Amino acid sequence: MAIFQVKVKPNSQKQSVEVEPDGSFKICLKSPPVDGKANQELIKLLAKKFNVKKSEITIKSGLSSKNKLIEISL
Repeated sequence: MAIFQVKVKPNSQKQSVEVEPDGSFKICLKSPPVDGKANQELIKLLAKKFNVKKSEITIKSGLSSKNKLIEISL
């Protein structure tokens, strides 16, 4: 199990995943933060990056915040 901090920027021009110097991730998403669309895109993007199923990724805290705590079951 891995737990890490993510800073999400919705409504971006392109999707990207960057690692910050403190070890957290900065993730740009195309989706707007409406009706959970950005969270769904975040889970899909992380599943692809870490090569896991979408069901193995959980947003532990920050569902409606730009700063989120993500858990991946490995």
